[in-house]
Amino acid sequence: MVAIDGYSGCGKSSTAKAVAKMLGYTYIDSGAMYRAATLHFLNNHVSLENPKEVSKYLSNLEISFHPNPDNGKQETYLNGINVEDEIRSMRVSEKVSEVSKIKEVRTELVAQQQRMGKKKAVVMDGRDIGTVVFPDAQLKVFMTADLQIRAERRQRELLEKGEMVDLESIIENLSERDRIDTTRAESPLRKAEDALELDTSFLEFGEQVERIAQWAKTKIGD
Repeated sequence: MVAIDGYSGCGKSSTAKAVAKMLGYTYIDSGAMYRAATLHFLNNHVSLENPKEVSKYLSNLEISFHPNPDNGKQETYLNGINVEDEIRSMRVSEKVSEVSKIKEVRTELVAQQQRMGKKKAVVMDGRDIGTVVFPDAQLKVFMTADLQIRAERRQRELLEKGEMVDLESIIENLSERDRIDTTRAESPLRKAEDALELDTSFLEFGEQVERIAQWAKTKIGD
């Protein structure tokens, strides 16, 4: 088990996917799960301040991952519908940290993640994987990067999907998400004591993937 945590925009998901492929492990995108839950609430106009309403819609929340037959990439499904592109929109990004701090949401998604992660050969990324979901993971990595660099990366991702968002708005969004993620009462973002830190600010994508894969081979073995 490889647990990768860290700040928004550090490239956790893309790195984790590549590491899983390199090691022959299964990849579980916990961030996509919280985004899918956020989309579910947005689409159903759920009041996040209403615990009964939140619980009601959590009871019919089913998240799964399936490979795209055309490109082989893993994509996120919400109640049987492919929502991979929709969950990456700014509409979802602006609400995901707020949804993620709700205790009932975290309890439900952690339970789903633990069921998915029963196999040892798994790479999972998020914000509380090494501290809460899989505290016994054989390798824990904490990813970080400069805020400006993270914002520029996120802007490029959005542009590739045809969404034009100014850099200042993205910086504000990431900064606010950092604040919420690190100060929330339920499973705040923090580096596990035994995690290895990886600053990706000036690393090429291939370099960060190779670094984590080597750590995994050293700690877990081939």
